[in-house]
Amino acid sequence: MVESKIGIAIVGTGFGEKIHIPGFQHHHRTEIAAVYHRDLDKAKEIAATYNIPQASNQLEEIVAMPQVQGVSISTPPFLHYEMAKTVLNGKKHLLLEKPMTIDASQTKELYHLAHQNGVCAIADFEFRFVPAWQHFAERLQNNFVGNKRLIKIDWLVASRANPERPWNWYARKDRGGGVLGAVGSHAFDNIHWLFGAVKRLCAHLTCAIPERPDPKDGGKLKPVDAEDTCTIMLELADGTPCQLSISSVTYAGRGHWVEVYGDRGTLVLGSDNLNDYVHGFRLFAAPAGESLAEVEIPPRLAFPQTFDDGRLAPFVRVIDRWLNAIDAGQSMVPSLEEGVYSQLLMDLTHQSNETRSWVDVPELERFLA
Repeated sequence: MVESKIGIAIVGTGFGEKIHIPGFQHHHRTEIAAVYHRDLDKAKEIAATYNIPQASNQLEEIVAMPQVQGVSISTPPFLHYEMAKTVLNGKKHLLLEKPMTIDASQTKELYHLAHQNGVCAIADFEFRFVPAWQHFAERLQNNFVGNKRLIKIDWLVASRANPERPWNWYARKDRGGGVLGAVGSHAFDNIHWLFGAVKRLCAHLTCAIPERPDPKDGGKLKPVDAEDTCTIMLELADGTPCQLSISSVTYAGRGHWVEVYGDRGTLVLGSDNLNDYVHGFRLFAAPAGESLAEVEIPPRLAFPQTFDDGRLAPFVRVIDRWLNAIDAGQSMVPSLEEGVYSQLLMDLTHQSNETRSWVDVPELERFLA
């Protein structure tokens, strides 16, 4: 049986050019039919560079193209809501980068819009497709740790530790900037996927670098109000305490680690690779009373091909999941439903920080109703 090709439009050419374009060009069932950039000359330049047939600075024009069946959006998050609405109202399938939108009410609207228009919308939560994470999930499902006593998550990197890094939309909370949207969105999805729903949370958000130079304004210092460090306490629905610490301003930070302690054993998953947030994960396990030992990741979970940029291989698997959903005519995890929950937890984190209090988390089904 010959599998049909699906035409894709690329919207967003930062992360989109680094990962989305090579990912879709690598996949055997997708071909990039068009690329969007707000600057038409830039759109044409990118199209010429990657042999993409069509270029436009009008999203409506791209969505109307019959050769486009799906659209990937990786623009800054403050643009996601309106762009995604245009795509879904055009009855085109959607792949949406995280953070989903500016707030959960917008993501919820997109979730319902996708269902109303009969299209498949997927969120790019790629850690679900990394082999070490998949085996970690299997060990948890097989009850290796037993009754969980404590979950501790650190994601400490130096990507924005240099105060000379330029000011842009990332510095603005109202634009969806900050480390919470950048990596906290992933962390919240990982918690939901691996450990279940959250009952309540309490958060403290800070900004260590309150000003950055704007190269478009002669290097003038501009204010930063988006957080670069977050400490969050969560109580899961099953009562397990969870501690989450994330920061983008930690020189020589320990990287990304998830530790799970239970009455039967301990699992530790982590990577100290500060240059590539996918390459380098290792899994360690210890039955109760024994020392941690590294666990071999089963070959059946291995990527069929790896790339210099570790993000590319799991993104190709996200494309696989999206195409499977399109073929089946139904949503598959991680859909916008998971995107809604991640966004909801981010909203409540900001609320907790502002009120200096614990905040209850509603059940997802009730929130989506």
